[in-house]
Amino acid sequence: MFAAKSVNRLSKGLGETLMRRAGPAPAKVGAVKLLLVEDNLAMQTTLQRTFERRGMQVVACGDGDRAVDRWLASVPDVVLLDLSLPGLDGLQVLERARAAGLTTPVLILTARGTVGDRILGLNTGADDYLPKPFDLDELEARVRALARRAPGARTADAPPPFCGLHIDHDSGGACLHGEPMDLAPRELALLRALLARPGQAVARERLLELVFPGKADVQADAIEVVAYRLRKKIAGTEAQLVTLRGLGYLLKAAP
Repeated sequence: MFAAKSVNRLSKGLGETLMRRAGPAPAKVGAVKLLLVEDNLAMQTTLQRTFERRGMQVVACGDGDRAVDRWLASVPDVVLLDLSLPGLDGLQVLERARAAGLTTPVLILTARGTVGDRILGLNTGADDYLPKPFDLDELEARVRALARRAPGARTADAPPPFCGLHIDHDSGGACLHGEPMDLAPRELALLRALLARPGQAVARERLLELVFPGKADVQADAIEVVAYRLRKKIAGTEAQLVTLRGLGYLLKAAP
């Protein structure tokens, strides 16, 4: 077990011992993309190295305020989310991610082990819950089970193609006539929101929530910068990004 004494040792920089105990990597592993949100640097490092040794691709983050941005940028298969984070706590991160339309399966990992905490986490949108102390093999099994249970879950709500534009089911990225587009995370978030309602206006306030999740202090005109960049990247395609002054934006077929 990943016992309390082991956690203390891990916090003091002895995580390598736990890694050696984790055993060799399996002969065959799926390339699961994992977003690890954990503020304890020793534990974060140990878990990241352990999962990478077992064939996963890991992006790590220790700050609740930046977790949603990393979530958008990394397009993970599973999110491993600690509750006790600086800034936004894990439940706030999860709540804002779900509100932004991010449907990636989430496993909450925390020292808060009461039934009430588990229920709160699951009601907020978590898919699984594993309290500390935990066993590394069980944690890996649960992560892989979530990845298998909901293939393509992060884009389960992806809209159908519009004017050759669509969100790829597997990668979560945008494509034009089947070819991947080079979009920054916020440009992708804006395009995803507009593709969900092609031909219909989407309010600026709603787009701010989706493109800048958790950023209460973002300036209202920040969305204009993202829209300008996205408009340049779809110029010459069959789609047109239109600004509706005082209302928002819409995506329509180019004339």
